[in-house]
Amino acid sequence: MVNESPDGRPSRRRIRPTRRGRLVLFLGAVLVLALGAAVLVPLLTRQEQAPEQARTLVIPEGRRASQVYVAVDEALHEPAGTTEKAVPAADLPLPAEAKGNPEGYLFPATYPVTSDTTPESLLRYMADTALKRFGADHITAGAQRNDVSVYQTVTIASLVQAEADTVSDMGKVSRVVHNRLDRGMPLQMDSTLNYALNRSTLDTTTGDTRIDSPYNSYTRKGLPPTPIGNPGEQAMVAAIDPTPGPWLYFVTVAPGDTRFTADYAEHQRNVAEFNRNRRQSGGG
Repeated sequence: MVNESPDGRPSRRRIRPTRRGRLVLFLGAVLVLALGAAVLVPLLTRQEQAPEQARTLVIPEGRRASQVYVAVDEALHEPAGTTEKAVPAADLPLPAEAKGNPEGYLFPATYPVTSDTTPESLLRYMADTALKRFGADHITAGAQRNDVSVYQTVTIASLVQAEADTVSDMGKVSRVVHNRLDRGMPLQMDSTLNYALNRSTLDTTTGDTRIDSPYNSYTRKGLPPTPIGNPGEQAMVAAIDPTPGPWLYFVTVAPGDTRFTADYAEHQRNVAEFNRNRRQSGGG
């Protein structure tokens, strides 16, 4: 609105709010501040939130694929069997010899787990790691030197991982495997029977050695058709570079005491000592 001043010149009229008007303005200002605070607080809260801390999943050396699947299900809080069912869709980078079976290529290591991790992504992470480690020049060169494929080397490493009582024994166990293969002898290793029967035990019966399975290394010569677990770095090194020696037999008589020999009669005496120790400890 325009009015005139006392001297006749137009001037703008100053509008003074009434008491009620002042109250409305005051309440409006409070409301604006309140709304501003309501918007600001969540923003600050989001900014102050710490980034998600990744958990970890440890896969120890020698675990079978079936055990890895269970561990992944538990780590991701998935229903039992979810990870195993996810294998076909995971598009894992496996060698053709594996025929889609990731056994041996779920590399044992410590893996990060977040809310975004899926069974497929975790399996791919493991297989990618295995492919990089097993594709290293020294592994491929060692496989060629031993006249076996890298996949067969992984299988040998899985046997070494399962059979060796200590890391220091791995090279000797590997030598026994290579010596038996070179001579056309069956491997006769209990670890292959345990894999076929989905168990872990030191007690092998005569009946066990007669089971009809491609993993029965008592009745079938050569390597089992797949690895029997997921070997680690040390077992792979032993597989490509076995300790020199003539050994054809071994038995762990007591923890830390594995006897290697090329003489069958000596091996039988060692086995008898093993059986006595088992009976005395109540293990058989």
